[in-house]
Amino acid sequence: MADILTKEDLKAALDDLPGWTQVDGRDAIFKALEFKTFNEAFGCMSRIALMAERIDHHPEWFNVYNKIEITLTTHSASGVTDLDIRLARFINQAAGE
Repeated sequence: MADILTKEDLKAALDDLPGWTQVDGRDAIFKALEFKTFNEAFGCMSRIALMAERIDHHPEWFNVYNKIEITLTTHSASGVTDLDIRLARFINQAAGE
């Protein structure tokens, strides 16, 4: 099982992850993405889904047309772990950031 990040480690990780914020009221991180078209958003979601499956760590997400809202937390650990940070870094890359 993955270990929950300390507050200090989480802050340091978020400082290096543009656009990601802590979720109020729960141990999770969040990012909203916006693309020019639905196809671009769906393409990004597909890339994220392949990585999530590869590392067996799946996001909570919501999509409408060209927008994606993503929340990451490690449910088995009840908090944010290195898996979330790893997936968040990949998401930033997949989104072209």
